[in-house]
Order: sequence, then structure tokens, then C-alpha cells
Amino acid sequence: MDTTRLIGVIGAGSCDDTVYTLAHDVGYNIAISGAILVCGGLGGVMEAAAKGAKAAGGVTVGILPTETKDEANPYIDIPLATGLNHARNAIITRSCDVLIAIDGSYGTLSEIGLAKAMGKEVVALKSWDIEGLIKAESAKEAVELAIGVLESC
Repeated sequence: MDTTRLIGVIGAGSCDDTVYTLAHDVGYNIAISGAILVCGGLGGVMEAAAKGAKAAGGVTVGILPTETKDEANPYIDIPLATGLNHARNAIITRSCDVLIAIDGSYGTLSEIGLAKAMGKEVVALKSWDIEGLIKAESAKEAVELAIGVLESC
């Protein structure tokens, strides 16, 4: 495992089965790449990605919006309670080397905006269609593109 490679996964706190499967596959591929997965630590896309990473033996970090660690989903190895609610999005984006946005709503859009303002690359998988994002069509491609960003730095 390369503890210097942090890939963020951002997306909604609730999602349908199709998006859950995509996020799970992204997490799985992040883990097999040797990177560490960073997410918001709660449900939906965050839980699915963390579950996928754990299935592949990976390490997961959850940057929680709450004041207690016990609200993290069961697949988070390192829960960090911030008590910052949505402001914790800045910590997620600052902590990661590259981010993968999966589906999502306005919270995800705020993370995308923060990441881009910080000069970070964002891979979009079934997410917002806005200029400046790297588009992926599959979970495997999303992680390959994210790894490509890391290797070009």
C-alpha cells in the first residue's frame, strides 16, 4: 500500500442500487491500486466505496461531519469526527490528491468546486457534467484516470 496516495470518493449520502454498485467497484479498485480511500464516512456512495475498499483489503478514512466517531459506517478504518457539518467538505478535498465524484447532488457539487478551486483534478463518474472534470464511463476507468493523475504529478 502506498500511504502517500490518497484518493477521495465523493457522492450522495443515499443512492440507488446502480450507483451503490459503481461506488463499491470504485472503492475496490482504489484498494487494489494500493491507494488509501478518503470519503465523508457516512452512507450511500461513501459507504459503498468504503465497503468495496475493505473487500479488497484496503484502508479507508472517513472525514465525518459529526462530533462523534461512532456515526461512521462500519467500513471506515480511521474515522475523523470534525463537528463541521458541510464545512468538512473542505477537509476532504484538501486531504486528497485526486477525487472521484460519483453521481451526487449539491453537496457533491460543493466538493467538486472546492477541489477545482484548490487546483485538484476530479474524475466524474455519472456525476456533474461541467467543464474541467475528467469523465469516466466505468468504475475501473475512473480509478485508472485518478491513478494517471497521481503518476503525472
